[in-house]
Amino acid sequence: MSEASQTIRQKVHALAEQLPADASWGDVIEEARFRRAVELGIAAADRGAFATDEEVRSTFAQWGVKV
Repeated sequence: MSEASQTIRQKVHALAEQLPADASWGDVIEEARFRRAVELGIAAADRGAFATDEEVRSTFAQWGVKV
């Protein structure tokens, strides 16, 4: 079954199977948030909604990162 066709319940079960035995609730929440951010990022990229090279350079410059 592909990732996209899995229900949220199936994804939660798969996540639980991949966590270490000593995982905390914080670990579960962090992993779930990370996975959701990745899903949203992929969806945005699929729509063509991503930053241009110049926007990235400008943001990095604001943070003091030289590119």
